[in-house]
Order: sequence, then structure tokens, then C-alpha cells
Amino acid sequence: MRNDNGEVEKLIIVNRDITERRHLEQQLLLSQRLEAVGKLSGGIAHDFNNILGVIIGYSEALLQKMGADDPMREAVDEIEKAGQRAAALTQQLLAFSRKQVLEPKILDLNSIVADVEKMLRRLIGADVNLEITPSPTLERVKADRGQIEQVILNLAVNARDAMPRGGQLKIETMNADLDENDARSKRYIVPGHYAVLQVSDTGMGMSAEVQSHIFEPFYTTKEQGKGTGLGLATVYGVVKQSGGYIWVESEIGKGTRFQVYLPRAEGVAIEPSRKEPSVVTRGLGTILVAEDEPSLRKLTCDTLKEAGYKVLEAEDAPKAIEIVKHSDCRIDLLLTDVVMPGMSGRELAENLSLKCPRMKILYMSGYTDGAVATHGVLESGIVILRKPFSRAQLQRNVAEMLAENPVKGKAEENAEHAESRK
Repeated sequence: MRNDNGEVEKLIIVNRDITERRHLEQQLLLSQRLEAVGKLSGGIAHDFNNILGVIIGYSEALLQKMGADDPMREAVDEIEKAGQRAAALTQQLLAFSRKQVLEPKILDLNSIVADVEKMLRRLIGADVNLEITPSPTLERVKADRGQIEQVILNLAVNARDAMPRGGQLKIETMNADLDENDARSKRYIVPGHYAVLQVSDTGMGMSAEVQSHIFEPFYTTKEQGKGTGLGLATVYGVVKQSGGYIWVESEIGKGTRFQVYLPRAEGVAIEPSRKEPSVVTRGLGTILVAEDEPSLRKLTCDTLKEAGYKVLEAEDAPKAIEIVKHSDCRIDLLLTDVVMPGMSGRELAENLSLKCPRMKILYMSGYTDGAVATHGVLESGIVILRKPFSRAQLQRNVAEMLAENPVKGKAEENAEHAESRK
């Protein structure tokens, strides 16, 4: 500050701490980058699943008709296996983009860790010492069991790869009650009550630069051919879609620790597993198939016809509605794609259910796109067949749906219609 003569009288220095702003800017950039890649990968996966369904389905059909000594059997078998590997890769993309369907149940993390322990010991090898420390007072969580198993396996495999000469892998569970102070130290985590899955290793560790990219799909520090770069991206997608958070701490030469925070479902009992109905060997009933992909529709219908069902085909929702108008409501199951042009599978099912209230609904899709699931979480009573599915999966799911409401014989059906007309 200068006086009237222009002489400096005071010097004012203003310091502003912009650390928080820098962190927020970095988080925003990372979030935008992950969101863009997620949208791209989710869209590709949706279309790719239809193609894979045709490849896997017809490969299985050929294998069933080939003799054990057929010279082409090995080639067709390799095609089917390649299709399955591509399907697994696609599911990882869907997990990252958070467009896969979750079937959340009340779970005990300790039980899940115990169930995968034997598999973990095979995966990590004899030179890695596995130590599991479960908390005896661990609270329950509500999540998709299969996806949580995938999180544990991916983190364990990632730890193993960070210890090429062996080391220590430790898996722990614990409860955590985070307040505002904890949330400040672990940025972007909302204060609350959590069950924590912690995976630590004594591996080579990661630099800050590597840590800033580890959850991005296809990012990997491994040499070419050693990894897809989707393991941690899958973990990130599953944890975020489950309403949780993942935190990583690592230092070069001192190992890495991942902490997965899942919201606790306190005071809720573990849900009993649903007893699957017995599967019939020959189908009985009429199925309406609504699928806009011609090749997949033909394969699906042929598979169901081979199982003994009467099958009606519709390339879109208007055609399906027209078929039902002339069917006298003798359709036992609607098998519909979730995403179709003009009208979604959910809208079609609601429309047809008004005319045929006893008709079962089985959805099929590569991802939900919000049409069946709310925020990617499957609602109670809704069943979905995930693409790409095998012929056996298709036949089993259809048989299970119809077994819950056995198809009536002709005499019973006629009697019911007569009664309804009184």
C-alpha cells in the first residue's frame, strides 16, 4: 500500500490454501474420464452381448449334434470357449460402467471370504502366505454375492501379481463408524456405518501416479499379454454400484492396502436362499419371444422348440401385442428383451399383463438401461436372463419360471375359460 507520495508504507501478503480445490479438481477430472469410458464400454457391451449370444448358442448346438470323433469338434469347441471368454470380458466392462444387474441380498462378508478361501489359495500359489482375520462382530451388508466374490478374487489376484517372489497377503473384515473427521482424511467417503473388507499385501507398491489411474479400464502396469487392465476397474464399478467406497494406500517397496467400505444393513437377518424348482426334461406350454435382433431371436426360438415348447415370435413390441390379441390368452410365458425400439420390454410386459394376468414374464438383456432395474438393482419378483446365455441356461430358466406356475392341460384350461365366462 502506498501513501499520497507513492511511497510504500505497508506490504500485504495473502496466502490461500488451495489444496482442497486441487483435490476436487483432480477428482472431477477422474470422474469425468471414468464416466466417459463407462458410457462407451456399456454401449459396446450391450450390442456385443447379442453377437456373443449367437456365437455361443450355435457353437453349443453344433457340439450337441457332433460325434465325439468328429474332426471339426475341436475347432467348434474352441469357438465356443472363445465366445465364453469374450462374454466374461464384456461382463467386466458392464461391471465397470455400472450397467450390470445386481441381485442384492443380506450377506455376511465373513461367510463369503470363507467360501472363496480354497479358491484363493489355488490362485495365489504356494509362495504367498494367505492370512484371513475375520471380525467376530462384523455387521451384515446388502449386496450381490457374486459381485462381492469377484471383488475379493480380483483384489487377491492383483496382490499376488504385485509379489512375483512371494510375500504376505492378508484379508481382514471389520466394522467402521466414520464421522466428519474420518471423511476429511478419506476424501469423498460419506460419514456413516460401514462393514470393511481390507486386502493388504507386502508387494512392490505403487507410485502416486500409478494410483491415480488404477481404476481406469485397460490401464495396466503389467507386460503385454499378462493382463487386460479390467480387474480393478471391475472392482471399482461393483463397489460404487453397491453404494460403497474403495480406498487405496500404497508406497513403493512397502506394499498396498485396499479398503472396501460397504454400508451396513444393521438388524436385518440373512435372507434364505431360494430353493430352485426341479427342471423338466421336456417343455410344456406356449412361449412368446420378443427380440429385435433377428439372429438371436431365431436361435432362442429354435432352442425352445427343441425343448418341446410351442413358440410364437415377435420382432418388436407392437408385433407381440398383435399376437396376444389373437391368442385367446393361452400364452404361458413372455420372454422379452429389455431394450427394444419404440417400446421397452418392461412396458410390453405391463401392457400384456392387463390382458393375460397369469402369464409369466422373463426378461433378457445385456444390460438394463434403467428399463427393468432401478439404479441397476433388480426389483423383487423380477427375473432376468443375462446375455449372452447358453442354450442350457435358457431352457433351465424357462423351465423354472413355468414350474412355479405349472402349465394346465387342455381340459383344465377349457374349464377355467368356461368358468370365467359365467
